[in-house]
Amino acid sequence: MIAKVVSSAVLGIEAYLVDVEIDLAKGLPAFNLVGLPDAAVKEARERVRAAIKNSAFQFPVKRITANLAPADIKKEGAAYDLPIAIGILAAQGIVEEESLKDYVVVGELSLTGELRSIKGALPMAIQAKEEGKVGIILPPSNAKEAAVVEGIEVIPVNSLLETIDFLNNNEIKNRIDVNYRLDLEPDYKVDFAEVKGQAAAKRALEIAAAGGHNVIMIGPPGSGKTMLARRIPTILPNLSLDEAIELTKIHSILGLLSTDEALISRRPFRSPHHTTSNAGMIGGGRIPQPGEVSLSHHGVLFLDELPEFNRNVLEVLRQPLEANEVTISRSLTTLTYPANIMLVAAMNPCPCGFFGDASQKCSCSHYQVERYLNKVSGPLLDRIDIHIEVPRLDPDVLASSPTGESSAEIRSRVNQVRQIQQQRFEGEEINCNAEMSGKLLEEHCNLTKEGQKLLRSAIERLNLSARAYDRILKLGRTIADLDNESMIEVDHIAEAIQYRDLDRKLFVS
Repeated sequence: MIAKVVSSAVLGIEAYLVDVEIDLAKGLPAFNLVGLPDAAVKEARERVRAAIKNSAFQFPVKRITANLAPADIKKEGAAYDLPIAIGILAAQGIVEEESLKDYVVVGELSLTGELRSIKGALPMAIQAKEEGKVGIILPPSNAKEAAVVEGIEVIPVNSLLETIDFLNNNEIKNRIDVNYRLDLEPDYKVDFAEVKGQAAAKRALEIAAAGGHNVIMIGPPGSGKTMLARRIPTILPNLSLDEAIELTKIHSILGLLSTDEALISRRPFRSPHHTTSNAGMIGGGRIPQPGEVSLSHHGVLFLDELPEFNRNVLEVLRQPLEANEVTISRSLTTLTYPANIMLVAAMNPCPCGFFGDASQKCSCSHYQVERYLNKVSGPLLDRIDIHIEVPRLDPDVLASSPTGESSAEIRSRVNQVRQIQQQRFEGEEINCNAEMSGKLLEEHCNLTKEGQKLLRSAIERLNLSARAYDRILKLGRTIADLDNESMIEVDHIAEAIQYRDLDRKLFVS
């Protein structure tokens, strides 16, 4: 007797359907799993056996073969427990096979037959809809994220018994309401109004948020670099529904979503420790999993104490910063994960932190300062659009009350500028000025004669690279957008150059 149950698996951030074929044959009792199962899938044999027995059903004393097709893709995880158990019961005639063709079945079984959560429910639900399935049967803890997908039934089941009751009688205690709407106004617990002073840094970060530009902040300890960085997500544009779904898929396949969370509504802020490895930063593993750059997709990747990171870890960021994606190749497969991030870095000006500080003397030698700063390579700095100094605050400013603008006020201006950019790049595959290619730079970055003259002079005097030249044009375009100007004026170029000359002051040996 052969039965077939449709399940699903995730490869990268996309899902694909898996046919779980069960054959019950005469012969010596055995339970074989084929189709490139990993150790977790092979262990399903014992979980399924116990779950069926503890759900008051007879486990067949036959030669059981479970095939996971397509057989040439490695299968991992425990999501195949439920479809394998249902397949065995369907082959015995306990579950009606006719009802199986319309549903995708996923779930991990406990020994008692209860269901546990799985990873990747959202991409599985999306794939089920694209394949024309009526619905997806899955654990209740994954139901909310799957319910984001409109046009497909989400059937949460608590146990193997509930799954059988639904398939045989089409009855379920709880159906999930798929009419979910994204919260477009997430509640942040921090605000830019809490930051005292640092008007120049706030201005630079507003420009960065408006155009999607990368930033590095340099200043002594306690000047507020980390405080400013943690508030950047509060001034970024609100996530669109498509962005939220794409971001949620990445967190879903890693099992990072809470049970009461359907969609991620806030732009992520990731701050990995400086001991993070290459694989931790860009992703990796035998079957590659997303790293910090992908978990920061559509948000902020903050690298505090930048020179303390391993140089190799910093260098692997160069390709994702240019391509907005990261490709990881392994012997088993090659996967590409999205990595459209805003990189924000912070560092001290020297090992002791007080080089150039007016109130405290630096104890580092010239060689120590130079060696410390040169830990950050020139090619990486060229990919960071804005370099700003964050000086120590005066005691009077520290003792005063905060008087700056709130995040909501800054975000409203950023949203207006992003709307201008959306209209500008309509029909293109980019969303903001920082992503412009050479062709788009020529088309949209029109300078006045005075601006052209100033930029040419800056290139000669500061010895800027071609990439730095492009960055200045993109910054000038964003500053002009904030002023609602179609042409890039000389003032816009002057401000953009100001944000690029910091590396020439500090990072040249």
